[in-house]
Amino acid sequence: MEILKEILPGKTEKKELKEEVNSFLKKFKKLKDIKFIVGGSYAKNTWLSGNDDVDIFAKFNYKKYKDKDISKELKKILSKHYKPSTVHGSRDYFHIKGKSTTIEVVPVLDIKKPQQAINVTDVSPLHTNYIKKHTNKKLQNEIRIFKKFCKANKLYGAESYIKGFSGYVLEILITHYKSFDKLIKDVRKWEDKTVLDPGNFYKSKNKILNELNPSKKESPLILIDPVQPDRNAAAALGKKVFNKLISLAKLYDGSEIFFKELEVNLKDLKNYIILKATPLTGKKDIVGSKLLKTLEKIKKQLELNDFEVSDYGWKWEKNAYFWFKIDKLSKTKKHLGPSLTQKQHLRPFKNRWKDYKIKQEDGRLVVTIKREFTEPIGFIKHIIKEKDIKKGAKSLEFYK
Repeated sequence: MEILKEILPGKTEKKELKEEVNSFLKKFKKLKDIKFIVGGSYAKNTWLSGNDDVDIFAKFNYKKYKDKDISKELKKILSKHYKPSTVHGSRDYFHIKGKSTTIEVVPVLDIKKPQQAINVTDVSPLHTNYIKKHTNKKLQNEIRIFKKFCKANKLYGAESYIKGFSGYVLEILITHYKSFDKLIKDVRKWEDKTVLDPGNFYKSKNKILNELNPSKKESPLILIDPVQPDRNAAAALGKKVFNKLISLAKLYDGSEIFFKELEVNLKDLKNYIILKATPLTGKKDIVGSKLLKTLEKIKKQLELNDFEVSDYGWKWEKNAYFWFKIDKLSKTKKHLGPSLTQKQHLRPFKNRWKDYKIKQEDGRLVVTIKREFTEPIGFIKHIIKEKDIKKGAKSLEFYK
């Protein structure tokens, strides 16, 4: 596949990254009870050309450190050689800027089996080991192709504001189907609550659905983690991304266009209403989640007030931009009253609407009332002032 030439890291790129990673690891080689190892897509050889991030796990001796704050311990160690920036999470981790890369250093306990994990990140090295063991050069390149496909079509990323496919999920899927093309062919047949068990832990789909924790069955794809049989690796996947993958799979014909990132140009959005949102400050995942909730709340309010949103979307750079394609409404609407058989509700309805002409239609009372808003711009202008909607961003305004 031609696209592979674009995404496969070249010799110079590999050499520079290897030198930088080795230089980092060398500084911590003599530590006792703590081992620094390469993880993520770099360790699995599934990284794309141009990706300058490298994950490194600092594995702390389980017996010695299981009751200690290993994030605090790691920061002390890193600070002897670098000025690490802290990224807050379920367990703090650190970023170190190199010449050509950003090294993400994650503290984990050195565990042998998932049951020993105290934090979800403790299992990550086991995930790395699984993918390394179950792939070869061919499969690693198939993973690269699938990653590029997902990135180009905005399907990649398990963050809560994306609800897409994580790198690990993409890797599991390719190891399961053995090629990108075979995966795409099967995706065309996927439906809500598709169940996959690559590790063959369960005897049937029903057994999975009966035994898996209810909170882990909410996603449209249930992908049993081949390292942790009680975990749905795709639990963070949202229905919108899931359905988009199925739609793309049905259209996919091998063309290179499916791997090209089509950036939305706001100037091309004719007859759309566009809002500019200034993001809050904070952790990217949380900030992005709040922006997405704001977008969804605006859409929901439009629909609750009878506006038909035929298309909507968003993008986030320095600022976020929301766009909606909405038709105008008629000046009046029918307000349905009780059925004529509901005798006890007829009189209160007539009293409530005594200043209006009340009709009977299809066996119930009906009154025609004037809408407060018929223009979507006026309605959006009204609702973005509401506390519940504007709290998701520093400011919301119409994009000019």
